[in-house]
Amino acid sequence: MAKLWGGRFSKNTNELVDAFNASINYDKRLYQEDIRGSIAHARMLVKCGIIPEADGTKIVAGLQDILKDIEAGNFEFSVALEDIHMNVEARLTERIGDAGARLHTARSRNDQVALDMHMYMKRQIVEVAELLLEFEKVILSVAKQHDKTLMPGYTHLQRAQPITFAHHLLAYFNMLQRDFRRLLGVWEDADIMPLGAGAIAGTTFPIDRFFVAEQLNFKNVYANSMDAVSDRDYVLDFLSFASVLMMHMSRLSEELCLWSSTEFGFVELDDAFATGSSMMPQKKNPDISELVRGKTGRVYGELMAMLTTLKGLPLTYNKDLQEDKEGLFDAIDTVKFTLQVYRDMIATMTVNTDRMRWAVSHDFSNATDLADYLVRKGLPFRKAHAVVGQCVAYAIKEHKFLLDMTLDEYKQFSELFEPDLMEALDPEHCVNARVSYGGPSYVENDKQLEKGEAILKEQEETLKALREKI
Repeated sequence: MAKLWGGRFSKNTNELVDAFNASINYDKRLYQEDIRGSIAHARMLVKCGIIPEADGTKIVAGLQDILKDIEAGNFEFSVALEDIHMNVEARLTERIGDAGARLHTARSRNDQVALDMHMYMKRQIVEVAELLLEFEKVILSVAKQHDKTLMPGYTHLQRAQPITFAHHLLAYFNMLQRDFRRLLGVWEDADIMPLGAGAIAGTTFPIDRFFVAEQLNFKNVYANSMDAVSDRDYVLDFLSFASVLMMHMSRLSEELCLWSSTEFGFVELDDAFATGSSMMPQKKNPDISELVRGKTGRVYGELMAMLTTLKGLPLTYNKDLQEDKEGLFDAIDTVKFTLQVYRDMIATMTVNTDRMRWAVSHDFSNATDLADYLVRKGLPFRKAHAVVGQCVAYAIKEHKFLLDMTLDEYKQFSELFEPDLMEALDPEHCVNARVSYGGPSYVENDKQLEKGEAILKEQEETLKALREKI
């Protein structure tokens, strides 16, 4: 098959070179953006008097027909034509003749692929944001159901202080809020229109880049043609966002693996979101959480690969930039899968509230509250810390917890202990005493849940505005 760029070559390319050079196997997913961008380009060429209106009409109609063919599965992609751009253009020219051959006037594949990628990124940002918002809603909903469910909080994977399950989930809700904001930041750099930059130095034709930007809902236009075709910052921005999001999801995955174990027993995943063992009949494995935890490293790798690809490239376009797609596409697919499956998995899991309550009543996570009790009686905190440490050591030796000890046993360590200390040691009191902003008390939980609802409404409005700009 003749190459659209083959005029100066006397030999056909080697078949291995064709296969290695081609990107059609993965960049065909850009077909919507490629056709939409070409339609806008053709209309601009007509508007500026660069091609006849009749040719523009044929081009637009031909491209719309090709779009229908692709979506109906009636389009055969060719590796010999390398990429989505040449596959579409070759088919268009085959169908409408010389008019199709005029479509590429005043543009290069360099700025064409950059345009496709910017448009694709904007669409994916909206789709990922929709899934992220849905997952945030599920987290907030489950938190509301467990605003008074007590559980142990941990540091170093050791029991630390009593909290509520809602408070724990709200920590992830706050992480996801930041992820949503990061995603909006990706939009800013994706919302710049590169078409018209040509291969490097623009074009001699009297084009109107701002008309194309308006047609395609771009807010800005690249001010420098060399930057337009070589910039992949927006790809890095998305991969960075994806890496941080997956890190948050991986941390949640680790906790779900722990919480669903027999040793913790805090949650049970729905059977639809767990798997068994081919050998051990009793097993119920949190495979989804383990996969998400594992796929996080894959997304990290895609960010590092792109950073490495870009770090040594001179301006402007180099074939290395073709490597911007596979990793990005894979990261997008991974993030989407993760958010979709976690949305449903968290919504359907069973929270074992009694087990959580039992756990927080059979540990020493109320020790800090005992120290605070002594501080309120006038003892400096460092001395109170030492006294309570002695109480804990005694209780461990006697195979007791702090609530099991008598007042006489406490008075061995300080005369400041009085009968009201038992109230201070109650896990529910421990939680509700923490009324500092952002703490786990019921009052603070309610405030944070109310604030969360307001944030979700704000995000919905933002997302609605973005949908209109893709």
